[in-house]
Amino acid sequence: MNLIFLTIIYSILSSLGLGGFDIAFLIGLVIIGVIIIILIKLFLVLIPAILVAVVVWFLTGDLLWTGIAFLVVAALSLLAKL
Repeated sequence: MNLIFLTIIYSILSSLGLGGFDIAFLIGLVIIGVIIIILIKLFLVLIPAILVAVVVWFLTGDLLWTGIAFLVVAALSLLAKL
């Protein structure tokens, strides 16, 4: 079954004028796409933590308190998502 699937993909890619390395290239692009999607979802979850960290940094000017605020809100946001 897997060999038939790969043969179909290879024939489609060959008909488009793409060579033999395209399967590896396709797999690489899929992996990169999945990583980008995961990073975007993580960024969206961490937006409140980033905003709180920015506010704490503006109010205190101390990076230690900024880091603590970011970690606490990020942990709470990630726990809420689970």
